Amino acid sequence: MLSMNSKGNKIMEKILDEYLTKFEKYLKPIAVSERMDIVKEMKSEIQELQNNGISAEQIIERLGNPKELAKSYLGDLLSKESGFSWNRFLTICAFYSLVGFSGMVVIPCLAMIAPIFIVFGIVAPILGAVKMIDYAFNLHLSYVANIQIVLGGITELNPIVEFIATLVIGIFFYYVGHSAWKMLVSYCKKVSKTKNKLSI
Repeated sequence: MLSMNSKGNKIMEKILDEYLTKFEKYLKPIAVSERMDIVKEMKSEIQELQNNGISAEQIIERLGNPKELAKSYLGDLLSKESGFSWNRFLTICAFYSLVGFSGMVVIPCLAMIAPIFIVFGIVAPILGAVKMIDYAFNLHLSYVANIQIVLGGITELNPIVEFIATLVIGIFFYYVGHSAWKMLVSYCKKVSKTKNKLSI
């Protein structure tokens, strides 16, 4: 991985390679392209430190625990975007595997609530719109009769009223899901320590 000349340098190379292997292992759940970019950046910074005569032991001491360093990188990745994406979801899963006991409750709860509520917030008004269109144009589409909202024991509502209700409910659930997502990202940032600076 890291090029060296003498026998002593080969030992240094092995120590640093082992460190990088452990570091990369903690990044496994994230997208391969992101993981490779992070490892490449880390190798480049290590190489620069070596070129300035810093020993493998000093470099590893500066980097710290590979698990903590990976957690810092994941925290930085999470802070780059604010929207929901499956890549960020995988990053949060990876981050979850590195945090302590508090994360074992907070992260899974918010990670389940956020996507479920966001999806429900989008799907509910769509179903309400389908039922309203079916009613307005008298299409008699299959299974549309099964779409209904139960409000205080009332099951039969006018499809236009149902659409308005699903729209309001959808906005509410989407807002709750989006808020849960923001809380999740905020929590991950808080738990994450700032990435170690390797500046010489």
